[in-house]
Amino acid sequence: MAEHRDMTLIDNGLEILSPDQCRDLLRRTTLGRVAVTVAALPAIFPVNYSLLDDQIIFRTGEGTKLRAALERAVVAFQIDHIDESTGAGWSVMAVGLADEITDPEEIRAAEQLDLHPFAAGDRSHFVRIRPEFLSGRRIV
Repeated sequence: MAEHRDMTLIDNGLEILSPDQCRDLLRRTTLGRVAVTVAALPAIFPVNYSLLDDQIIFRTGEGTKLRAALERAVVAFQIDHIDESTGAGWSVMAVGLADEITDPEEIRAAEQLDLHPFAAGDRSHFVRIRPEFLSGRRIV
């Protein structure tokens, strides 16, 4: 059963994070996972990302992630952090439509982000996720 402690919602030992807390955590890291649907099955890929006006931006090449963006698919994006020595940590999930950035002015803005994919190869397409739902939990 959920209860309030100092205006923080606690549910079974997990602090429910507000959308503002989720956005703050999204700004603090650069590696996340994007989940798309492939033939009715989930497929999850690591990506380097950055935020631009509260939108999640990452670079990709031809393939599954770009195809999802071109189809304006609903995708999930997730980040987390766990301190293995203490068990403390948090997780944030964003759900929204993906699309490829094609407007020249928006591409110029995306190019100013510090996006350096770990994976080699052509990553010349910018994909944007516009979160419509943010959810986060912290282990307390």
